[in-house]
Amino acid sequence: MRVARVAVDVPQAHRDRPFDYAVPEPMAADIRPGCRVRVRFAGQLVDGFVVDVGDDSEHDGRLAPLSKLVSAEPVLTPEVLALARSVAERWGGTLTDVLRLAVPPRRAAAEKRAPAERPTVPAPPDPAGFARYPTGPALLGAVAEGRPARAVWTALPGEDWPARLAELCRAALSGGRGALVVVPDGRDLDRLEEAAAVRLPKGSFVVLRADAAPDARYRRFLDAARGSAQVVLGTRAAAYAPVADLGLVAIWDDGDDLHAEPRAPYAHARDVLVHRAHLAGCAAVVAATARTAEAALLVESGWAHQLLAERSSLRAAAPRVQALGDDAELARDPAARTARLPSLAHRVARQALADGAPVLVQVPRSGYAPGLSCERCRAPARCAVCAGPLGIAPVPGAGGSRVPACRWCARPAATFECPHCHATKLRASVLGAARTAEELGRAFPGVAVRVSGRGPGVLATVPGGPSLVVATPGAEPIAEGGYGAALLLDSWALLGRADLRAGEETLRRWMNAAGLVRPASAGGQVVVAADAAHPVVQALVRWDPAWLAERELDDRRALGFPPVTRMAALSASPGALAEFLAALRLPDGADVLGPVPVQPRPGQEGERERYLVRVPRGEGLALARALADVQGVRSAKKVAEHVRVQLDPLDLV
Repeated sequence: MRVARVAVDVPQAHRDRPFDYAVPEPMAADIRPGCRVRVRFAGQLVDGFVVDVGDDSEHDGRLAPLSKLVSAEPVLTPEVLALARSVAERWGGTLTDVLRLAVPPRRAAAEKRAPAERPTVPAPPDPAGFARYPTGPALLGAVAEGRPARAVWTALPGEDWPARLAELCRAALSGGRGALVVVPDGRDLDRLEEAAAVRLPKGSFVVLRADAAPDARYRRFLDAARGSAQVVLGTRAAAYAPVADLGLVAIWDDGDDLHAEPRAPYAHARDVLVHRAHLAGCAAVVAATARTAEAALLVESGWAHQLLAERSSLRAAAPRVQALGDDAELARDPAARTARLPSLAHRVARQALADGAPVLVQVPRSGYAPGLSCERCRAPARCAVCAGPLGIAPVPGAGGSRVPACRWCARPAATFECPHCHATKLRASVLGAARTAEELGRAFPGVAVRVSGRGPGVLATVPGGPSLVVATPGAEPIAEGGYGAALLLDSWALLGRADLRAGEETLRRWMNAAGLVRPASAGGQVVVAADAAHPVVQALVRWDPAWLAERELDDRRALGFPPVTRMAALSASPGALAEFLAALRLPDGADVLGPVPVQPRPGQEGERERYLVRVPRGEGLALARALADVQGVRSAKKVAEHVRVQLDPLDLV
């Protein structure tokens, strides 16, 4: 009798293991590892994947038969199955949770298409694109030869990073191996797809988009699973794509929070790809304009090497960066420290516009005036109905009028009285992109002002003529020929956040914007509205993200914060958390921090608390297993309230 071992799609943690089923004779010829089936489980028909087929079973009793062969297409490859199991174990989740991220829903029409032929093997790429990096050509050669080279690449300002990543993929193809590249969002994916279309053979790559039609996404997924397309480009879910003969994994801008998976088991795309490179023994590239503490740890541990340009190449490519706190500027403009748009920013912007170049203005927040406060005592203004924060947004068709309204319940605040000092007037405590564009339109009459960000939409490109482009972080459009200048405003809103990653995230946003500016030799300038003595500002002025990342890593090591340690966040009601912690068998050296009250998530009621459990990095796997064990016991007991468990969360506040 043939026996199929099936990973059953059930949500219970205590059933996170494969189950054996008998293979009926009519299905025997088509059942294979990776295919989809339906089985009867606990009285219900549920979906599952066949993970193994054999002739015997460890189960002594009678085996239930498979109910239906949904598809004989082997969509779950052995390599992806091993990765999913390892990710579930390392992040305290279940195999089912990971497989839901890894394998898209089936579309029968896509499976009926005949497999495409694999394109011919291309020649190795021209190493000239990596010539500005001393070890760049060697990295290309190692990828082409199938060696497991690992690099943390800090891209030069203005670098055509989509072209460089496409060249790495071509190097892998030239050696007969596949490649996988993950980027943060659709705009980056569009640029990468354009570069790949020029540098890779036709039909050799597919693009997995989160916003693609289900039929198109599944068709492209099948092209990768069947091996006809050996290169996969996509966003975070593509980290699990079934690439044949994987030779390279790469991630661009690993510090972007879009790489953090919001669904269980919450594994970060960078960590999944690094772990996948370890399991597959393939090359890995962690690339960005800036650098995270996690990337710095990869270099410090020796797992990866730095891919950096020489200082002469950096000086030739970087714009001139000026801060507002230096002595010369304060002597010229004593109000430079407090002005939102001081004279230095005005001069730089006017010079760039006079030279016929666009100017980029980066502001941290979208909207008009998303934050309001009392004009007299500066207390935050709150809604009289729900106590939500008041803000101002443009009213369509109102002739430019602005009406204060609650940002939670949307009720307009026609009148206001401060509960602290009883004043009745409001002031803007935070200015958004729309208000900034309005102010710049007055300061630079006759100059076109464009806004890119949430609300008006994100622009992909802007013309190369004189204009002002106001953008929020991550929404900066590409300018033809590069921007003549960039103004980085409201630095306090980024540097002053109560966040472990405030410094590195601020530098990442600034460098991504400043990297779009022309080199200093072509007149490119960047003005940052911040104190020149701040370490983040110093890293920007010197264009040295590696130095700040190493400093951040040292600070976190002294404080016992990730990535030097592994940390789990536990969120639930106080009673559920007390039961969970009482059953948790923590590894040696563990610390329990908390509890702290947290805001209930949508749909939740009652009081919520959060604990942080910290262990040395070497005990991270033991912590994950301990957390999974408790979740399994609670699942078996059918405990009503679920405890949210997240390992290595980005937000510790």
